[in-house]
Amino acid sequence: MRVIEVSSKRLLKAFIDFPHNLYKDDKNYVPELFIAQRDMLTPGKHPFHRHSFIQSFLAYDDDDRIVGRIAAIYNNNHNAFTKANDGFFGFFDSIDDQRVVDVMMKHVTNWLRQKGANRLIGPVNLSTNDTCGLLVKGYELPPVAMMPYNKPYYEQLLLNVGLKKQTDLLAYLIVRKDVNDRSVRLLDALKGRLKRSNIIIRQIDKKRLKTEIPQVKALYNSAWDKNLGFVPMTDEEFDFMAKDLAMILDPKYCIIAEQNGKMVGFALGVPDINQILIKIKRGRLLPTGIFRLLFGLKKVTGLRVLLLGVLDGYRKLGIEACLYGQLIKNAEGTNIKYAECSWMLEDNYLMNHAIEQINGEQYKRYRLFEKSLTN
Repeated sequence: MRVIEVSSKRLLKAFIDFPHNLYKDDKNYVPELFIAQRDMLTPGKHPFHRHSFIQSFLAYDDDDRIVGRIAAIYNNNHNAFTKANDGFFGFFDSIDDQRVVDVMMKHVTNWLRQKGANRLIGPVNLSTNDTCGLLVKGYELPPVAMMPYNKPYYEQLLLNVGLKKQTDLLAYLIVRKDVNDRSVRLLDALKGRLKRSNIIIRQIDKKRLKTEIPQVKALYNSAWDKNLGFVPMTDEEFDFMAKDLAMILDPKYCIIAEQNGKMVGFALGVPDINQILIKIKRGRLLPTGIFRLLFGLKKVTGLRVLLLGVLDGYRKLGIEACLYGQLIKNAEGTNIKYAECSWMLEDNYLMNHAIEQINGEQYKRYRLFEKSLTN
């Protein structure tokens, strides 16, 4: 068995394509878009590389077949914000063979130690602003948009190399026909109460995105700053993400709470495009995948609520209930049959309780692991 660094376009292509072969018989596997993965992993393409480092590795068996992949990630912005010296691993996939994981982790930890890291955390695909966590519960259904998926045996392989649970990230399923619509019924009354404090609830204005986006970014970096693993996004990173999301953005599911022109709360739902991507072979948009994506959006029946937050000082005023209520109300009369709220920290009791109050079911669980690198 040998492990090599990904150092060419040919090897990068093999790195991106390996999961397609590994999961070829898994009906719930959703291929990542090749072009998006390529840009994410290529210096000069993704803004992450302007401040931090990543090294990808491929593992080969004696017959020169790829049997695993992994990336070592050193995030300078995370370490500066948290005053830590952490290293991360991500883009992790392997056959069910402990020897493969052992040797890949050896390369990752050696590379991170050379950078000065004293703790390993993962799986994280660049940062917690991107896909992260290992699925440990909820293999029955495919993942929704921008959420990870993996083989059930991965957990034991990671435990066997000394990794331990750091925290769990929860995903809640809300089925429209079963939703508790109390927040919708009370929406007008709640909005009226907030209006007395000059707080209004509105949709994002797509015609004013150039002025809306910077305010959303400032709100995101403030409202989520105390979450475990949070790292502020740079202007370039936020713009990069916003550009991608703009292609599938529906203003009905992008709701803002605003006081005297200042954004104080925000909720974002995006169509579950994985319903389309699951049919795009090996994540290639060309020659026909682009048409599946463009024409399939109108038929999507799911929504992922990936952001919902309120600034400190404005919480417990009813803004959260209004944001949820508006999302539910705006889904009425559409194709949307379900929504996933993800991810939620397992100890975010306030938000988790709010989701459970509208009959959200905790149906998937993702885990972040950690390990000391000083031993």
